[in-house]
Amino acid sequence: MSVVTNTTTIGAIEAPSRRNTELALLGFAVAIPVFAYLNVGLAIDGKVPAGMLGYGLGLTLLAGVAHLVVRKWAPYSDPLLLPLAILLNGMGLVLIWRLDQSPRLIQLAKLQYGAFSPSAPNQMMYSAIGIAMFVGVLLILKDHRVLQRYTYISMAAALVLLLLPLVPGLGTDSFGAKIWIRIGGFSIQPGEFAKLVLAVFFSGYLMVKRDALALASRRFMGLYLPRGRDLGPILTIWAVSLLILVFENDLGTSLLFFGMFVIMLYVATERTSWIVMGLLMAVAGAVVVGSTASHVQSRVAAWLDPFECLKTAPPGTNMAYACDQMTQVLMSFGSGGILGTGLGQGNSDLIKFAANSDFIFATVGEELGLTGVMVFLLLYGLIIERGIRTALAARDPFGKLLAMGLSGAFALQIFVVAGGVMGLIPLTGMTMPFLAYGGSSVIANWALIGILIRISDTARRPAPSPAPNPDAEMTQVVRP
Repeated sequence: MSVVTNTTTIGAIEAPSRRNTELALLGFAVAIPVFAYLNVGLAIDGKVPAGMLGYGLGLTLLAGVAHLVVRKWAPYSDPLLLPLAILLNGMGLVLIWRLDQSPRLIQLAKLQYGAFSPSAPNQMMYSAIGIAMFVGVLLILKDHRVLQRYTYISMAAALVLLLLPLVPGLGTDSFGAKIWIRIGGFSIQPGEFAKLVLAVFFSGYLMVKRDALALASRRFMGLYLPRGRDLGPILTIWAVSLLILVFENDLGTSLLFFGMFVIMLYVATERTSWIVMGLLMAVAGAVVVGSTASHVQSRVAAWLDPFECLKTAPPGTNMAYACDQMTQVLMSFGSGGILGTGLGQGNSDLIKFAANSDFIFATVGEELGLTGVMVFLLLYGLIIERGIRTALAARDPFGKLLAMGLSGAFALQIFVVAGGVMGLIPLTGMTMPFLAYGGSSVIANWALIGILIRISDTARRPAPSPAPNPDAEMTQVVRP
């Protein structure tokens, strides 16, 4: 009897999707904030908080929807990005709810506005919208390379978003900074979304121009300086960032805007001279504006010596308010020590209304101590590391630059917020991603995570198996 078998080429071994690992990590990412919620309730009232079940179910539902969408439409994506974002978002909800229970803040709101409106329910709604944005990115953006087609449209859209707060009747002034627009009863911070659109523009532009920027240069004092016509883009970006700083008094967005471009420029060209030039231009711009803009001057004074500034600043001015905030922040960190006072047992509400937004990291420092601060910075660092790993794994230059730009923007925002709150640099007015109260921030950062997951899915997806060779030889196995 003879049996004829066909010898075929074995395809590539399919890479594991790691979705079960992500699901297990999501369990911890939900359980930790729920336990923290319980801890706050017991510390404040000595009993289980009434909203604990609703909070736990809501966070579980959001995490479950996000996981199912990733499992279906991005099965090979990084397994750490989603659990890290859920954990930070969940802890942010806990900290905001903890500040909602503060008698000081409740009384202050009643005195100034006649009523107190808790922020935690709104933040839960914003988180749900953020997850919806995350889902929309994964469903609509099937391939991140499609964004390359919209390079110059992205530039125009980013400029519009950045300039919207200057439109009369649309932009609003909040404590000296014009970074918000009001539509109906909602306030939106366009700069949070502009950083995503700018990353798309920078990636598309630098992918085309990187050879000219890297090779066509002159050597001066050990640095490779670009030609004048190639220097145009960085000068334009520098000028626009200065205009934003001057007219909107927004130090944070200016640093983020310019810093992201310099980081991507260095990644695209591998020229250290761009970093040096970028730092010199950033310092020059900050010195000029810091000596002329009163809003920036008050923040610099509060950074240099907040206690002396509080004594000398005229009462009721922005400088007095900024110095008072900074002194309360420093005392919050000092009270926390190594392990903190415990959730729900601090006094960071003395910072007043900005306690749940600009200065929510001070609550972490006081109630969770240096240990808690380091844990949160480590969580943020892991997101940045996974974003850089995604950039290294991407198979196309546009994807590499886009992932690096988004990771760099995220890292810069963490640095300027944490550095400003802890007194390392002057305050910038930006919010801690996922942690602080604010719809624009949480929605934009969920979109950022969605784009990174899409790029990582494309980068980690195994190459398709080669088609079988129709001319493969037939091997006969003959058995007697």
